[in-house]
Amino acid sequence: MNFGALRVLNDGIVSAARGFGKHAHDNMEIISIPLSGDLEHEDNMGNKTVVKQGDVQIMSAGTGVMHSEYNKNKDQEVKFLQIWVFPNQKNVTPRYDQITLDPQSMKNTLAQIVSPNLDDEGVMSHQNTYFHMGDLEKDLCLTYDIKSTGNGVYAFVLEGDVTIDGQALNKRDGFGVWDTSSIEITADSNAKLLLMEVPMEL
Repeated sequence: MNFGALRVLNDGIVSAARGFGKHAHDNMEIISIPLSGDLEHEDNMGNKTVVKQGDVQIMSAGTGVMHSEYNKNKDQEVKFLQIWVFPNQKNVTPRYDQITLDPQSMKNTLAQIVSPNLDDEGVMSHQNTYFHMGDLEKDLCLTYDIKSTGNGVYAFVLEGDVTIDGQALNKRDGFGVWDTSSIEITADSNAKLLLMEVPMEL
């Protein structure tokens, strides 16, 4: 909780045919990334969608949103990340977006999945934040350059083992880095990694 503008990272599991009934949020950027299974989303903006592994969903709650999330399937769990980021503007008009990623776009690179710009890769967030995901082969070395002065990076290892700036990390480890212009990443095994670059000052 509370790594700069990153409010919370929920690493969640929803049992078969269960979920969260309609509830309210406001003034928060809510990013959902399914890791397996199918999550059924419905909101009072008229959206009724299924978010699957390989998708990225964002809700800018702004002035207020009512929504529900359910496991669409009766025979398997849904595993997903739900990430809350404090916005840089309050009381914006609520909005919803969802994209499907090309798995090849993440192979041995860090693909951008969230940015503050509508015309950029990924979904748009009302915050100076950049998320990247990578599917990395063992022994691959990468440098990630911080996009904006004053930002830090919170790394979350989805699968495998990586080393970031000399710190060894394993599956489901998180690691925050700030006051730097870049970070060095080495895949110690085949690994999947999520990087969340956010402002450190609100």
